[in-house]
Amino acid sequence: MRKRLLAFTMCAALAAGSLYGCAPEDGAGTAQTTKAGTQAQPSDGTQAEAGATEAAKAEVNEELSGDLVFAIWDNNLMDYIDANDMEARFQESYPNASIEVEKIKDDSEYWNAMKMRASANQLPDVMFNKAFTLSRFKDYLTDLSDLEATKNNELAAGYALDGKVLGVPMTAGYEYVYYWKDMFEEAGVKVPTTWEQLKEVSKTLQDYYGKDNPDFMAIALGAKEEWPDYPFMEFMPALENGNGQNWNDMAGTDAPFADGTDISKAYHKVNDLFTSGVFGKDPLGLGSDQATSLFAQKQAAITALGDWGLQNIQNGTDDYSQLGTFYLPVRDSESDPFRVIVQGDSFMGVTTHSKNPELAKAFVEWFYSDAWYPGYINYVTSASSMTNFPKEKDPILAEADNAQPDMELVMYDGGGDDFQAIQNETAFDYKKLGAEMFTKGFDLDARLDELNTKWAAARQKLGIQ
Repeated sequence: MRKRLLAFTMCAALAAGSLYGCAPEDGAGTAQTTKAGTQAQPSDGTQAEAGATEAAKAEVNEELSGDLVFAIWDNNLMDYIDANDMEARFQESYPNASIEVEKIKDDSEYWNAMKMRASANQLPDVMFNKAFTLSRFKDYLTDLSDLEATKNNELAAGYALDGKVLGVPMTAGYEYVYYWKDMFEEAGVKVPTTWEQLKEVSKTLQDYYGKDNPDFMAIALGAKEEWPDYPFMEFMPALENGNGQNWNDMAGTDAPFADGTDISKAYHKVNDLFTSGVFGKDPLGLGSDQATSLFAQKQAAITALGDWGLQNIQNGTDDYSQLGTFYLPVRDSESDPFRVIVQGDSFMGVTTHSKNPELAKAFVEWFYSDAWYPGYINYVTSASSMTNFPKEKDPILAEADNAQPDMELVMYDGGGDDFQAIQNETAFDYKKLGAEMFTKGFDLDARLDELNTKWAAARQKLGIQ
């Protein structure tokens, strides 16, 4: 298999034809993934080949032929591709095809490269997108709605644009609330299923354990680094009414922070919780690692992290037999739907620049078939996005699913170009806003009014309708 390792510094090259310029990308929902360290590892620590499933013998297709360029940024995927000789495996089914894997340094340089190559008609045959970049490249991506891989993917249809599925997400990501069962039992509280219950449970825990331990936190959160408040500040607006496109919809209105909007309702809930004292005496004095470590040592009873947080907690304690999970209960009453954020990641798509589009589609089908996907998804820590290849969750994480069998999944989109342009113009940073809620004298209503004024001005200045 041919492979190119590319570290692009291409702002000068093709600059005149660039669609968007060369600023590094960091859309909503991406900073947390990067900082949280969701790096996939072999499930058993052995060679990658050990994690691969035996490929089913597929029919050989000698009619489709040609060369494909497959562009990625994921180091772990590259390691797995190298260790498992992807081209040789693909050629068992398509002997007249060849694949060049183009490994770009990281996702920021990836987007810079793809923007410029889109304008130069030089996109690879197969590329990856994030949820928030699908709209950016929608004119350069082929509809994959008819693929079996799409039909078997539990998330793809939820990210369709104009009725077209432009990418098949490789993995699914979930967010959890971790808690200590024995601490809940001793304090006489149960797992909350509404927002008010969460407040009451947290207050009871704080009062019960805080009376003897002045450093105790009912909820551990490393607000010093700001980004750890993302389960509340980033996701709760989308969970209010199940609108995973919340950020994109905000770009189409002058007053998205007005009273009664999803973001206003969510942030008033968060502010109420953040100012209730259940995060201990100094949440702004703790970083993420410190907060997680303190939770692992039972200096806190609750913490909110992604699936990646499980290993961090387990590494910080000698006994996690009492560790459990539930999903963040944002709903107002038990009669309301229980909504849960799920994020598709690494959307594999076929570009309109491909000289071999049918072969490229065949490669996507093969990638998500039993010839390749089961081995890969078992190699990484992420959840499967394929209904025909489910991946059993860790029993601790599965507790959250078992507690809410009728949960409503919200397909989260981190916000497209219009949202990000307005966000940059107004300096709206939900992570920073969440940290400010912990400061004395913070006035949420005044801040939301200020943001509305800036937002309307930014939309007019940028010409965004």
